[in-house]
Amino acid sequence: MTKEIAKMIDHTLLKAEATTEQIVTICEEAREYSFASVCVNPTWVPLASEKLQGSEVKVCTVIGFPLGANTPETKAFETKNAIENGATEVDMVINLSALKSGDLNLVERDIRAVVDAAKGKALTKVIIETCLLTDEEKVTACELAVKTGADYVKTSTGFSTGGATPEDVALMRKTVGPDIGVKASGGVRNVADAEAVIKAGATRIGASSGVKIVQGLTSDSDY
Repeated sequence: MTKEIAKMIDHTLLKAEATTEQIVTICEEAREYSFASVCVNPTWVPLASEKLQGSEVKVCTVIGFPLGANTPETKAFETKNAIENGATEVDMVINLSALKSGDLNLVERDIRAVVDAAKGKALTKVIIETCLLTDEEKVTACELAVKTGADYVKTSTGFSTGGATPEDVALMRKTVGPDIGVKASGGVRNVADAEAVIKAGATRIGASSGVKIVQGLTSDSDY
């Protein structure tokens, strides 16, 4: 089972203090364990792309991270730049303020800007930050992600007040249906956590503790 889980993991390092050596290490680990991707901040995309060349491991980066408060135009540019630098998957944070304020037109425009910028070049995952939303808002965010043509919805940045729960994953899966991916991020620390979110409907897992997970250990990391 751990091999199947490994293929679903986005091996993640998004800390502000991450070093070149640490980025190289997670790329090497991703190759060794056949993780789905490495997920790094945009500044590290060229290095990760270089280190993963010739492997099946994808290069994932984050857009408008972690607050989602950039304009749609800024997120579109950031997406295009990341793809030019070698990213093949982009995880964008929605405009949470707009969602909480009921400005759904802006939320839709926000997501669509990234989806359109990535279309045909990179997968788009839409981070809705479940810990800050009501169930109704979670459903609305997921519906907008489907409407705009995103490839995945994603629970969390891992930098807010909470991460993925099986309940949220199940709600997201129910909302988006069977044809869109659901990524569970934040708080998946061991095989049991991974199996729980997979059972709830997750098809990808974002974790900084991917190595420990596939080794059958438990990480103390929150992401």
